Formats: sequence, C-alpha cells, structure tokens
Amino acid sequence: MKIDLHTHILPREWPDLDSKYGYGGFVRLDHHKPCCARMMVGGRFFRNINENVWEPTRRIEEMEEAGVSMQVLSTVPVMFSYWAKPADGLDLSRQLNDHIAEVVRDHPTRFTGLGTIPMQDPDLAAAELERCIKELGLRGVEIGTHVDANPDFGRVETLNLDDAALRPVWSTAEELDAGIFVHPWDMLGSERMPKYWLPWLVAMPAETSLAICSMIFGGVFERFPKLRVAFAHGGGSFPFTIGRVDHAFRVRPDVVAAENSVSPRQYLAHNGMPARFYVDSLLHDADALGLLLKLFGAERIAFGSDYPFSLGETQPGKLIESMKLHEKEKEQMFSETVREFLRL
Repeated sequence: MKIDLHTHILPREWPDLDSKYGYGGFVRLDHHKPCCARMMVGGRFFRNINENVWEPTRRIEEMEEAGVSMQVLSTVPVMFSYWAKPADGLDLSRQLNDHIAEVVRDHPTRFTGLGTIPMQDPDLAAAELERCIKELGLRGVEIGTHVDANPDFGRVETLNLDDAALRPVWSTAEELDAGIFVHPWDMLGSERMPKYWLPWLVAMPAETSLAICSMIFGGVFERFPKLRVAFAHGGGSFPFTIGRVDHAFRVRPDVVAAENSVSPRQYLAHNGMPARFYVDSLLHDADALGLLLKLFGAERIAFGSDYPFSLGETQPGKLIESMKLHEKEKEQMFSETVREFLRL
C-alpha cells in the first residue's frame, strides 16, 4: 500500500479571476494545445502543465504504473493568493476545494483531499477549514509558509506562522482533528535569484525551515499540543541545520528562546518517541533520508512525490524502495504515517 501525501491538482477549467475580481495577479490557464496548458499570471508565463494535473483518469493510469494506491490531492501553491482581498481569497478557495471534493467523491478509493484556505483573514480561513472537514469530507488543508503583506488590502506586514493573528486557524484545526500540510510558496529572496532556477533550489528549502523555526520558537506546538502539522520536501533545510539552530537556542536564549523555552531538539525523535511534527520523504538522496529517519523516526515521515511536477520523484516511491530498511519501516513511511496524520 502506497499513499502519496504530496500531490497537486487543478481544475481543467478555471475562470479569469482578474476580470471577475477587478484587479490582476491571479493564475489563468491557457489551453494552447491538446492535453497541455500554460499557467499564466497576467501576461507572465509561470509553468507548463499536462493533462495529468487535471484529469483524474490519467492520474490513475500513472498511479497504476508507479504502484501508488492513493494520492492526497492539494492545490498548486501559487493558487494560495494570500495577497488578495480576503473575500476574493475565500471565493477562490471554495472553488478549488469544491473541485477536489468532487474528484474524491468520484474516486473514493484512489484519492483523498486537502483544502486551501484564505490565510490573509484567519477567521474566514477557520470557517473554510470547518467547511472542508464537515461538509466536503476533506482530511485537512494545505497552507503556505507565510502570509503575504498587502497594504492595498489592509495587511502591512508579512506574517510568519508563529503570528498570534493565525491562532484561530490552529485552534480550529485542533478542534476538528484536521491535518495541516505546509508547503513553501512565494519564496523569500527570489528577486536575487533570477537565474538557474535558484528560488526552487535555494529559497524553497529555506522557506520551509523558516516556517518550522517560527512555529517552534513561537511556541505554537506548546499552545496547541494536539495540532498535527506536516512540512513538505523533508522539512526543507531545517533537518540539516538543526545543530546550528539548537546551538543558537542555547547560547542566545535571550533572542532565540524569548517566547518558548523548549529546546528545538525536543521536537525531534528522542527517548524512543518520534518527532512532534511530520515531514514528507521528498529528498532525492538516500543519505538525506537516512538522516531524516534518525531525526524524526519513520512514524513521522510520509511518502510524498510532488506528483506531477518535474522536481518531484520521477518514479514515485523509488527512494524509499531503494534503501536497506526493515519492511516495517518502509510500510510505515509508505502508508501508516499518512494514515495517522490524516486520520484515514
């Protein structure tokens, strides 16, 4: 049994939201040839996509080829649009969530789903999270690593995930027993990285580490002890800088431990207990996954492929399969961890 936590989907047909909302910056789909589309932001090209992004039957064919039993569907992070007016962000989220719920209803043995929520308004986000769980039957939500500032619409600063304004989202997720899957987006420092695909190679792992550190140092896990959070791409750069992070916690507690006195290492596997939060397995390197197993335990690592994009696993699950591990550990990562995380 292989359950893929990290896969992305879009509707085939998507409205012109620039026209609908009266301002620009939203994604539109240009179906310029059969089975293919361009994702455009205004007049700017963002990404080419193929029919496996929107066509469930094609996804199932490729799942069969890869031996994947089930996919957890979530939107493409560029769709988050946290910079938009809150009401528009809610409308956009509802359209995406209704689509994912429909795909899951049509193929309940092959797909389950995560919604998206308008994090620029935490109260609206909490309400849509509740709708996702109670009305649509989704298992949680996918969110970004931060919430954009947008002075035009009343937000004058970017919020990291420790910000007190976001607490309604965490409390609602805890009450609903919903999973939170954190995916990097709108990467920091991208303006300094115009070449070599560096935002995806350098800034994306840093974004995820920023989110993890913010939640640890801000005491989010202490304040919401039942909250279940998973981070994409193996936790980004966080696992490989834990020594530096923990050292800073000890030598500069006046700065690093100002809001939470619990050591960062206490959130990782220790004394026979797995880590406090989850990560996926998408690392493309056996030594890196070996370190992740040591730091988190198999109980907190979920198979994730980033299907169907090029930075994902070309053969989903191949890294885990290639490693010399006990079959119980492989089974844990391939299915049992995500079962626990999403209460499947």
